[in-house]
Amino acid sequence: ELNGSAGQDRWVKLSDELWRVLEQGQGYAARSGGAFDMTVGPYVSLWRRARQKHQMPPSDLLAEARQAVGYKKLLLDPQTRSAKLLAPGMRLDLGGIAKGYGVDEGLKVLQARGFKQALVAGAGDLAVGDPPPGKQGWRVEVAPLDVPEAPPARFVLLANAALATSGDIFQRLEIDGKRYSHIVDPRTGVGLTDHSLVTIIAPDCTTADALATTVSVLGPKKGLKLVENTPGTAAHIVQKPGRKIKTVESKRFHAFYE
Repeated sequence: ELNGSAGQDRWVKLSDELWRVLEQGQGYAARSGGAFDMTVGPYVSLWRRARQKHQMPPSDLLAEARQAVGYKKLLLDPQTRSAKLLAPGMRLDLGGIAKGYGVDEGLKVLQARGFKQALVAGAGDLAVGDPPPGKQGWRVEVAPLDVPEAPPARFVLLANAALATSGDIFQRLEIDGKRYSHIVDPRTGVGLTDHSLVTIIAPDCTTADALATTVSVLGPKKGLKLVENTPGTAAHIVQKPGRKIKTVESKRFHAFYE
């Protein structure tokens, strides 16, 4: 209903769950200068079709989509918990945050029913409660890059924490030897080309999911600065933009290694 109201100058009352996701998402959008943007739906649709056809999105359609993208075009009213989409053709895409929220809610259900030692996973995102019996934490692999010369996989131990990884291992488009990620930079409308994997550890999976996407778009320098300024979070970034593999981590990440 909200997507259908785009450009109609109409406020739409939201469910409590949708409100919480949009409110948190807009916070990351503002903090990242638009590197995280839930209004990226028009771009995502173009790149999804591009992967199906193995063709770059037409420049005219990208230009048209650009008019309907921008986090400042999504307004939220905390008094009524309503939202308004200012531009015609806007379409929210919550792929960078809602999965993490769903994982968090799943863990809450288990814990409320007495399962304190639990793990909930959702396609690359996970949240854990207390450690398994006799263990310091849940042993989780940090996803390695899918190239022959990639460093060996390492493992972290997690307890009452969450982890999310974003990258182009499974969803990408290759044209003329250039690799485009399914993660689209909302500021340009183009899929990322740095062949990266970003793993975030955070107190909750909503935060981990949103930061993994945000840091992917921002890149290591600005991304690590954002992580260092977000309490309780840590980042591991591995890239292969050219011939060399680059790995960087935030200061807090090493504390999680087994």
